Amino acid sequence: MTDTRLALNGLLDDLQTEMESLNLWEGLPPEPAAFESATPFFADTMAFTQWLQWVFIARFRAILAENHPLPAQCDVAPLAEETLRDLPEETDRLVDLLREFDGHF
Repeated sequence: MTDTRLALNGLLDDLQTEMESLNLWEGLPPEPAAFESATPFFADTMAFTQWLQWVFIARFRAILAENHPLPAQCDVAPLAEETLRDLPEETDRLVDLLREFDGHF
């Protein structure tokens, strides 16, 4: 595994840990129909934190585990900053981790 892939894998772990510490990590996935959305970030069927857990983190874990090519870019942090600001939890670290993740692309 390359240094970039190792760093991304570590950041995914950090994202999960941070979400768990904020009680944003869910034990059960959304209903299967929620994954059929054609809307960016599944915004019509999931909360952003659900999308982050069940789509973003899950897909990147699969990409890294199966050594698939990485996407050319990743720009999740701006949406996270906008979306998470209304939560009562302190999400600055979560946004910072996503900025760091984005920085690898």
